Amino acid sequence: MTTPSTLDTMDREGRGSDFAGLSRRIAKAGLLDRRPVHYTVRLCVVGALFVAGWAAFAAVGDSWAQIPIAVFLAVVFAQVALVAHDLAHRQVFRSRRSSEIAGWVAGNLTIGMSYGWWADKHTRHHANPNHEDHDPDVSAEVLIWSTRQAAASRGLPRIIGRWQAFLFFPLLTLEGLNLHVASFRALRRPSLKHRGLEATLLITHFAAYLVAVFSVLPIGKGLLFVAVHQAVFGVYLGCTFAPNHKGMQMLTGEDRLDFLRRQVLTSRDVRGGPVLDFALGGLNYQIEHHLFPSMPMPNLRRAQPIVRAYCAELGIPYQESGLVGSYAQALRHMHAAGAPLRVRGASASAGR
Repeated sequence: MTTPSTLDTMDREGRGSDFAGLSRRIAKAGLLDRRPVHYTVRLCVVGALFVAGWAAFAAVGDSWAQIPIAVFLAVVFAQVALVAHDLAHRQVFRSRRSSEIAGWVAGNLTIGMSYGWWADKHTRHHANPNHEDHDPDVSAEVLIWSTRQAAASRGLPRIIGRWQAFLFFPLLTLEGLNLHVASFRALRRPSLKHRGLEATLLITHFAAYLVAVFSVLPIGKGLLFVAVHQAVFGVYLGCTFAPNHKGMQMLTGEDRLDFLRRQVLTSRDVRGGPVLDFALGGLNYQIEHHLFPSMPMPNLRRAQPIVRAYCAELGIPYQESGLVGSYAQALRHMHAAGAPLRVRGASASAGR
């Protein structure tokens, strides 16, 4: 793990122009060019899987065999979410308007997620990854990500934080529900553009979803279908994003890093082949994605050796690990962050 003093030294030694040098190499390799054929195929495949899943649901009817279909549709929903991610970064369309329209269809209408809310949240994450004060993905709303957050925690994070590493994957079963609730809560914010349109599309999604489920399944099976579908959806999404930053350098207001170091030192790549690329939507190349957010997903693999070599030239640590290893690092970090709460709880028990 890189220490804050090391971070400060690196920042002083390479501020300003380092990213420009890398950017020139990436542009020269043509890796920022659009990939329309790839995205045409990907959108068609994901769309076909979505239609096939619901067609199978209708064909199977009132049967316990719907549970595997719920799992299948959860995977498809997560793939749609990954497509929405690429749309938000304008990897698919150059036009902002085209990206927004496709994002509303993929996010709001297809999976019940506010595209505008999520895009804003994700933009703030990219600007300050792993920053305790500015990255919404490491805010201490339920989980805590540093001993400083543990010391200031109250309520639910204080309770869960003690053993959050053990509770992390079970809690991910609620991530799909949290995504839907947060989307509706965002509709109350005046800052959210096109609130009327987003609300209409979200309501349409859930009306169609619930009518489809409960017109085919009785109440008991229908509720189980929804529970399995949303739980697997949440776990898949959580497992897609968890390996990327959790367990990497946490930043505070005292840290001053240039763009290159801020993105590289807080991110981790995950080793794997084409299957993992598809499963994680290319987010296993998190370092390259954070450095070049608009780079089309299929170009990230080709960018990796360029970025890795460039970091080696500058002496910047480049973190890469296997999928299981990345989860292990994230869980160890979470357990360490909750240590002050366990000590405090033990002290309180001993004093009784």
